[in-house]
Amino acid sequence: MKILERRDTDAVCHLHLNAPERLNALSDEMLAALQEQIDALHDDRTVRVVVISGAGKAFCAGHDLKQMTAGRQAEDGGKAYFKDLFDRCARVMTGVQRLPQPVIAQVHGIATAAGCQLVASCDMAVAAEGTRFGVNGVNIGLFCSTPMVALSRNIPRKQAFEMLVTGQFIDAHRAEALGLVNKVVPAEDLADATHEMAQLVASKLGAAVKIGKQAFYEQVQMGLDDAYAYTGQVMVENMLYRDTEEGIAAFLEKRPPDWSQ
Repeated sequence: MKILERRDTDAVCHLHLNAPERLNALSDEMLAALQEQIDALHDDRTVRVVVISGAGKAFCAGHDLKQMTAGRQAEDGGKAYFKDLFDRCARVMTGVQRLPQPVIAQVHGIATAAGCQLVASCDMAVAAEGTRFGVNGVNIGLFCSTPMVALSRNIPRKQAFEMLVTGQFIDAHRAEALGLVNKVVPAEDLADATHEMAQLVASKLGAAVKIGKQAFYEQVQMGLDDAYAYTGQVMVENMLYRDTEEGIAAFLEKRPPDWSQ
């Protein structure tokens, strides 16, 4: 049984966290498997959208606390292991956003600590009713500082800080209201609703979505004038695509576009 299952259907890659007995924790093995797929997907032009889901009763419960405890047995008390662990996790999270394909989290059960970080790192998220989200490390004396990076870039500052400092969970509808997830659906509709969103995105011009995703994350870190200057150049590049020219012509002529990719 693979710890991370991959299934490709109609230009959509489904990555399924498959360690239900550990609540799909981001163990060393899970992080390695995710990184391997991220690396493979980066140049895979057959895939236009990526969906990440979890097996069993939870999406992802964060880091593997048993492995972290075992890491303390080293002579340095685990310092080198912990540094390496959080660096590897950060590479996975930033790798998700640096993929050319949009990534959708399909979330159910719970998404806690680094599991909530994974949801926040995805470009979009669909959650089942009843899902709970938390950055609850403070409850065991470990402030969720690395999950804080993604969370605080998704939801308002005071709400993020409240979640981090109290360790309290929020439900799916609160997560939607704050902007952590895009939509909440009945649990029985979760897979279909996520697939519908993925198919809608996959139907767009892949080259335009790729350049747009990169520009989205670049411009949000810039000042207003720099953002307009940068995105203006991106628009120029996009306008020169053959398929963009065809898409505009098709719209004006009221016909489906004949895209080459």
